[in-house]
Amino acid sequence: MHELPAPAATPGVVLDTNAVLDWLVFADRRIAPLAAAIEAGSLAWLAAPRMRAELADVLLRPAMARRVRSGEPVLTAFDRLARGCDPPPRASAGLTCSDVDDQVFLDLALAERARWLVTRDKALLALHRRARLHGLTIAVPEAWRDG
Repeated sequence: MHELPAPAATPGVVLDTNAVLDWLVFADRRIAPLAAAIEAGSLAWLAAPRMRAELADVLLRPAMARRVRSGEPVLTAFDRLARGCDPPPRASAGLTCSDVDDQVFLDLALAERARWLVTRDKALLALHRRARLHGLTIAVPEAWRDG
């Protein structure tokens, strides 16, 4: 992952693992506008080491092996496009995800003051109203809009 900070004016986004798979493995059209913004540099994709490790683990699962011969191109794209962040501290905003494995996405988004957390995970989406109070929009990929 890059260690170069994004320019201050570049809004940040955190993608959960399934959003990354939608984009980099399945080429889902619904995430194309978001992917284009990241690739153009108008949006900073924020990621912590644990997120990359989870993606690498998912890519090794038998169900994925049928779709992806090698996870290496996906991880290379991750390393090229994601802005590496320090592991986030536990969110102090009082937002707790019912799925402890997904808490890291929420914690990073809050710690880095990301504008968006893109996910299809119901446990994270359930927090969207409370997250808005902290300037964070939690949404499915197709609901993402720049601005």
